[in-house]
Amino acid sequence: MEEAMNENMNEKFEKLQPYLDRSVALGCALTLFNWDGETLAPRGAFEKTSKLIGALSAEYYRAVINDEVRSLLGELSAPKEQEKLTALQRAIVKKLLRQYEELEKIPPEEYQAYQELLSLSGQIWAEAKENNDFAAFAPTLKKIVSWQKRFAEYTKKPGMSLYDVMLDQHEEGILTAQLDEFFGKLRSAVVPLLKKVTAQNSRIDKSYNNRSYPVEKQREFCRFLAEYIGFDFERGIVAESAHPFTTNLHNADVRITNHFYENNLESAIFSVIHEGGHALYEFGVDDELTLTPVGGGTSMGVHESQSRFYENVLGRSEAFWKPLFAKLKETWPDQLADIELSDFILGINKAEPGPIRTEADELTYPLHIMIRYEIEKQLISGEIEVDDLPEIWNEKYREYLGITPENDKEGVLQDVHWSTGSFGYFPSYAIGNAVAAQIYAFMHREIPVAECLEKSDLAPIREYLRKHIHRHGSTKNMNELLTEMTGEQLNADYYIDYLTQKYTGLYLSRQ
Repeated sequence: MEEAMNENMNEKFEKLQPYLDRSVALGCALTLFNWDGETLAPRGAFEKTSKLIGALSAEYYRAVINDEVRSLLGELSAPKEQEKLTALQRAIVKKLLRQYEELEKIPPEEYQAYQELLSLSGQIWAEAKENNDFAAFAPTLKKIVSWQKRFAEYTKKPGMSLYDVMLDQHEEGILTAQLDEFFGKLRSAVVPLLKKVTAQNSRIDKSYNNRSYPVEKQREFCRFLAEYIGFDFERGIVAESAHPFTTNLHNADVRITNHFYENNLESAIFSVIHEGGHALYEFGVDDELTLTPVGGGTSMGVHESQSRFYENVLGRSEAFWKPLFAKLKETWPDQLADIELSDFILGINKAEPGPIRTEADELTYPLHIMIRYEIEKQLISGEIEVDDLPEIWNEKYREYLGITPENDKEGVLQDVHWSTGSFGYFPSYAIGNAVAAQIYAFMHREIPVAECLEKSDLAPIREYLRKHIHRHGSTKNMNELLTEMTGEQLNADYYIDYLTQKYTGLYLSRQ
C-alpha cells in the first residue's frame, strides 16, 4: 500500500516536472538576454529586443501560472502528501508555491508590459547617469514605482505595508519592523565609532590608489585574483559592465563582470573579489539542485554575505595580502615603489565618508544602505515623489555622512537597482554584511582562517562555506542556515563587534 502511494506521489510530481523544466529553461533564456544587454548588446537593439523579452516573460508566466500547476501544487502541498516527497521535492514545491501565490494575482498582460519596461529601463538609466541627467530617467522610474506598488497591492497580506511586500520578496520574513531595529542598532554603534576613527585619518595617505594603473594590467591582475580565490574559468567567465554584477544559468555557467578605472586601483580589485564571492556560491550548489527552482542562492542577504565575506572579511585583511603583496608591487613597481604592506592595509581599510556606495569602506557602508532604506520607505508610502529624490538624497547624505554629492551622477543616479525594479533589495546589503560577520565569528573557531590565508590555502574556507551554505541552494532560508551553522538566527551584534574590533585595532590602538 505504502509503495503504491509513493509511486502515485512520484507520478504527481512527475506531472509537475515538465512545467519546472520549461520555467527553468525560459528563466535561463531571460538571464542570457539580461547578460547580453549589460555587456555586449548594441545600444540600438534595446527597443526591439524588449519585445522579445516581453514575449519570453509571458511564456515564463504561463509555464508557472496555469490550472494544471495550481491543481498539482494544491495536491502536493497537503500535509499527508508532503510526507511522501523527498526533501528536495518538498523544497521545490514550497518555493514554487510561494512564487505561484505572488504571480497568479498579477494579470499576465501587466506582467508582460512590466518586463518590457524593465528591458528598456536599464539602458535609459545608464544614459541618464552618463549624461548626469536625472530628468531623463525620472519618467521611467515613475512607471517602475507605479508598477511595483500595484503588484504589491495584489499580493499584500493583512498587517503588511507595500514596502513590507517588497522586502519579503528579497529576504523572507525580514520586514520594516525588524529592519528598523536592525538599522537602529547599527546607527547607534557606527556613527560614534566613525567620528573617533576619522579623527585619525590625517595620518593615512592613500594617494597611491589614484596613480595611473593601466587597465590592461588591472585586467590581468584581477583574473589572477579571481582564480586565486577559487573562480573556475572552465565554468565561469568575466566580462565588463557599467555596474559589476553576477549571474548564472546553473552551477557550470556562472558569469561575473567588472569595471575598470585607470586612476582607482582598489575599485576593480575589490569588485572582482566581491563578485567572485557571489560566483563561488553558485559554483557550490549541489548538482541535484542546479537547474531546478531551488538551484540558486537562497536570498539576497545570504548571497551578499558571501561576496562581502570574501571582499571585506578576507580581502581587506593583512593575512590575505601577506602572500600577494609582492605580486601586486611587481605588477606596478613604479606606482607602488614607496608603499609597504602596512601602508596598503591601512589604505584599503581607510574609513572616510564619500558619495559612492560601491567605493565605500566597511565602516561607512551601512550608512549608505540606511539612506536608501529610508528613501525607499518614503517613496513607496507616498511621503515623497520621484521628482523629490535628488533633493532628499542629498539631504540624507549631509545628515548621515556629512557630505553632499557634487551631482546626480554620484548621487541619486549612482545605483542601477531602481532601474531593474529592485525595491526592497538594498537592505540585503547590510544584512549580508551582518551575516558575513556572524559566519566569521563561528568559522574561525573551527578553521585557522588567518593561517590558511597566509599559506595561500583558501580551500578549507571554500569547503566550510560550501558545506554550510552553498550546497543547499535555496532549500533553506537565511535563518535556517544560520541556526544550523551558529545556533542562532540573524544577530547584528556580531557585525557591530566585528566593526568595533577591526577599526579599533587598525586606528585607535595605533595612536
